Amino acid sequence: MSAHHHAIVDSAQAKINPVDALDFVSNPQFGGYNVFIGRVRQVNQGREVIGISYDIFDALAQVHFDEAIARATHAFGPNIRIWLAHAKGRLNVGDVAVVVAVGTKHRDEAFRACRQLIEEVKHRSPIWKQEHYVDGSSEWSEGCSLCEEHVHESGHDHA
Repeated sequence: MSAHHHAIVDSAQAKINPVDALDFVSNPQFGGYNVFIGRVRQVNQGREVIGISYDIFDALAQVHFDEAIARATHAFGPNIRIWLAHAKGRLNVGDVAVVVAVGTKHRDEAFRACRQLIEEVKHRSPIWKQEHYVDGSSEWSEGCSLCEEHVHESGHDHA
C-alpha cells in the first residue's frame, strides 16, 4: 500500500470524507496526526454565499499534488503518510472542499507538513473558485493559484 494518496473528487459523484483520510494516514508507529478540512463558508468578504463551483485543470493539478507530496516527504522524512483530496464541481455551504491529512511519528512534523501541503495546494494548484451568492449573482474568486509572486510574498514557498 502506498504511503501517499491524492485525488480530485467530482462532487456530482462523491463527497470527500475526512474519516477516510484519517484512516489512510493511521499507523501504529505514529503519534502525530494533523487533518485540515476546508469547508464552504456562508459568508465571504461580507457577501452571503449559497455555494461554490470549483474548476480544476485535473492533469496539471495531479502533477502539482505529486510535487507537493514529494517536497513534504523530502522535508519530513520518508515515513510520512499523506492523504490529499480536493473537490471539483458545485458545492453547497458546509460541504467539504478540501482535506489534507498527515501522519508522522511526532506532532510537530504532522502540523508543519499539513500546513505546508495545504498552502501549496491553495497557492500553486490550478484550481479556480466561483462563488454563488444569495442575490443570484456569481463571481470568480481572485485567488492566487499559479501566482508565484504571491507565494513568495506570503512566505509559504517551501520549495
